[in-house]
Amino acid sequence: MSEAPPNNSPRIKLDMIITIDGPSGAGKSTVSKSVALLLGYTYLDTGAMYRAAALEVRRKAVDINDASGLESLLRNTDIRIENTRGDNLRVILNGEDITDKIRTPEISRLSSDIATRRAVREKLVELQRNTGRAGNIVAEGRDMGTYVFPDADFKFFLEASLDERARRRCKQLLESGSKSDIREVKNELEIRDRQDRERSESPLHPSPNAVIIDTTNLLADEVISMIIKEVQG
Repeated sequence: MSEAPPNNSPRIKLDMIITIDGPSGAGKSTVSKSVALLLGYTYLDTGAMYRAAALEVRRKAVDINDASGLESLLRNTDIRIENTRGDNLRVILNGEDITDKIRTPEISRLSSDIATRRAVREKLVELQRNTGRAGNIVAEGRDMGTYVFPDADFKFFLEASLDERARRRCKQLLESGSKSDIREVKNELEIRDRQDRERSESPLHPSPNAVIIDTTNLLADEVISMIIKEVQG
């Protein structure tokens, strides 16, 4: 999808939770950040929280199959998401800004692995719901509308073809200075999709009352406009 549209000052609603779920590469981040910015809401990037937890697991060399080890680690781990001016977002792990350290393929794979662990999900869902209690948030993830905020005011599920999602992911990697191979990226997405949809803990699927948007042939500003229109009624 293209870059986000300029702020056109839509009518603002208060005290709401909006969830935007979907698989990797469906356009969740671009769309969620812009919707939050346009509405003046807090943007909650839950994927970044899992990436932060993954980085800490790797740093401390904790076996992800060791449930008690994960619980102990997370009990002493502080993860915060800070929304700064504009659509910038900083990820803070134990007081350290790790924003630029969690977008690697290695951390992406590990975050997917630990997301299947109950100890990790319970800890991060607690943090996410604490953020949601303040209201006025746009929560992006894979289980926001189904498990974390089942009573959200508005729920959206973005999807796109595998080829298009792989193309977008390659573009992101190239823009960040990383190497990318479309076949490898496509294979990684297929593995991630299967893992997300088949995991026993909060698997990826649309909420029954979610608005499903196929972004394959849509520009980001078209998707954002559709969501804003739905929210404004």
